[in-house]
Amino acid sequence: MTISSLMIINKAGGLIYQKGFASTPSKLDSNEYLVLAGTFHGVHTISTRIAPVPSSGIEVIEASTFKLHCFQTQTGTKFIMTTDPEHSRVELHLKKIYEIYSDYVMKNPFYTPEMPIRCELFDVNVLRYIKGVNESP
Repeated sequence: MTISSLMIINKAGGLIYQKGFASTPSKLDSNEYLVLAGTFHGVHTISTRIAPVPSSGIEVIEASTFKLHCFQTQTGTKFIMTTDPEHSRVELHLKKIYEIYSDYVMKNPFYTPEMPIRCELFDVNVLRYIKGVNESP
């Protein structure tokens, strides 16, 4: 079971963090990640309006080779994780990443909300957590 990548999208739909964890390099460049984030934000927003019952938006997109999971916070920030199709307990992992984000980004006095995340402690702790998840049996 593998977590392939993590993206964080601000409430306006801008990509503020992206990191890949797969052993093979990503086939997307930085501009394509920006387009992906904006597109997902738009589709997520539309899905809340067209749902027949009240909805918080897209939570999982399943494909034959991966799953894309989304956790939206109360402030509108979206944490998006791609995993292999068999990966379970992803919501738990997304909430742990959100906890790391809260501790190392939001409590950082030098971080401006809604701007790209440039925090070494956040990177180190996310990498440590994902590495632990990916290496566990």
